[in-house]
Amino acid sequence: MSRRGFESSRCERPGRRRVLAGVGTAVATLAIAGCNAVGGDDSPAYEDGEVGAVDGEDRTPEETVAAAALAETEINESVTPLDSLSIEAHEFVLEDDFRGPTVQGTVENAGDGRIQLVEVRVRTYDGNGEQLGRYLATTGDLDGGVAWAFEVILLESVEDLEGYDVTVLGTPT
Repeated sequence: MSRRGFESSRCERPGRRRVLAGVGTAVATLAIAGCNAVGGDDSPAYEDGEVGAVDGEDRTPEETVAAAALAETEINESVTPLDSLSIEAHEFVLEDDFRGPTVQGTVENAGDGRIQLVEVRVRTYDGNGEQLGRYLATTGDLDGGVAWAFEVILLESVEDLEGYDVTVLGTPT
């Protein structure tokens, strides 16, 4: 019996090990949940494209420098898939100048509003399906009902390219 007429049950505070185990479990659960979000609803949908049988020469060292200066590889984290943006057409084109291998096509803003930033992403693949690189083209202020012709410069050698896929993302105003 306690002083007030009832028996106190022993309430232990959780030990340090139990607290650390609980924190570790919570962190692991959150990490797994975060990984599961990759490829979720916010992931862009890519369309496949073929390189086909192309007969072309590699770039000269000077052409390689020029192509590398113009090829975009840094993605913008603020862009997301938008229902109003669509790729109307795309194809692999081997240009007979410093640009060399490219993916060219058109994107349409079928919405009413202006899109502040539009980004076309192209991933390149070899004959084994291994990703070789990721390249992009961007434009700003694409009004509703307007199409944009894009060109993405690829830095791989023509002999290494077997296929690509392409998607479009944007940031609304």
